[in-house]
Formats: sequence, C-alpha cells, structure tokens
Amino acid sequence: MRPNPVKTSLLSGGTVFGTMVFEFATPGLPSILANAGAQYILYDMEHSGFTVDEMKRQFQYCRAAGIVPIVRPPDKSYATVALLLDLGAMGFMFQMVGSAAEAAEIVSWTRYPTAGRRGAMFGGAHDDYAGGDLGTKMKAADDRTLVMMMIETREGLAHVEEIIAVPGVDGGHLGQFDLSLSLGIPGQFDRPEIQTGIDRLVKACRDHGKFAACMAPTVETAREWMGRGFRMVSYSYDIGLLGDRLAEGLRQIRGA
Repeated sequence: MRPNPVKTSLLSGGTVFGTMVFEFATPGLPSILANAGAQYILYDMEHSGFTVDEMKRQFQYCRAAGIVPIVRPPDKSYATVALLLDLGAMGFMFQMVGSAAEAAEIVSWTRYPTAGRRGAMFGGAHDDYAGGDLGTKMKAADDRTLVMMMIETREGLAHVEEIIAVPGVDGGHLGQFDLSLSLGIPGQFDRPEIQTGIDRLVKACRDHGKFAACMAPTVETAREWMGRGFRMVSYSYDIGLLGDRLAEGLRQIRGA
C-alpha cells in the first residue's frame, strides 16, 4: 500500500505545503499541483459540491502524480468517512470539532478494530486493488491515515487542549473564518480574541507533540504563521489562486 509521506514528515517535525481545492476537480489537477511543488491537496467536500465519484477519480489521479489526497468531508459521520477511506483518502480535516469526546469518536471511524471500528473492505481502491496479508494492510492503513481536528468555534477553542490531546489526533487545523463568526467578530482577524486563539492552538499542538495546520490566504500570512509554529500550510485555494493571478495579469496588460 502507498505510504503517506506528508504524515511521516509532520510526525517527525517537518513542515509540508499544499493548497485547498473547492472547484477545479479535473484529471490534470493533481499533476499540475505536484509539479508546482505541492505535497498534498486538501479537497473540500463541505462547501464545494464535489461528489464521491469525483473524489474516487481524484484519489487515483493523486496516486499517479505522487501527491497526497486529504479531504474535508461533507459531514461528520461514520458512513461518509469509512467510504472515503475505502476509496483512497489518505487523511481528513474534520470541521467544527467541539470536544474531546467528539474527537475520540471521529478517530475511531478511521481505525480498524481493535483501535477503532472501521469496516473491512480489501482488494479495492484504498489498497490498490491488490492482495496481501490483511493484518499488514490494516496496520498500514491505520498508520498512513492523517487525522486533523479543526478549531473553528468558540466551543472548540474552549476545549482545544483536550481535543488535541486525544490519541489518534495528529494535528489541529485553524479555521480562522468560522472562528471569527463564532466569536461574533466576522472577518476581524487582527482582534485579540483571534490572535490569542491562534497561539493557544499552536501551544496545544506543541505541548502534545502534534502539528498545527492552517490555510494561509497570502504569502505574508503563511510566513507569519509559520514563525508562530504552524507546520502544515495550505497556500490559498484554487478559486483564489486562479482569480488573483488572472486579475493581476489583466491589470498589467490593461496598464500597458
């Protein structure tokens, strides 16, 4: 089975880079992003409308391109998570996690018994349609699956230390936009409530030997947050990257 070099790097103290995808699930996308230097793609199914069939195809394209597919699922349910794992997802970012109990339940969906309750399906997409020893495959699948909990609500921030401490949680992902909404200060990212929350998330991750992850909309933000301790950095997202680059080019052409 294919390993997960992103998880390996993060758990050994490294820093990894990728981007988020909401719109352009085309066959060539994984190769384009891999050639640009991205180590992973974070597919957003919560807000995009991406279907399970599209994700199954994307996971195979990612395998061919040598890039790691990670998913924010459309909902938090065992059925959805187990299906995406069987189709080849190698990691998850779970939205709006509010407690350690919820985090522990989610982790159980991503692990085979006795560590969890993931159902058995072998010889399919996630294990490359190949044979082999089932015990070896189960361990490989458990070891390679990356699990992040998003801290993006008032409740999640209040319990961030307990959430990050849960065994099987590999890292915490900042959700600055929803966090600002939950705190009643939409889009006001410079407010002390947000800045204190960012530092609290990073400290919780550091204290428990986990990694802190973020989606940085600009290069300047990415550099600042890396300086504060973030080690998994998604630079912008597909819609923003295309739109911003096109807008800048057109401004220059018109100005000429």
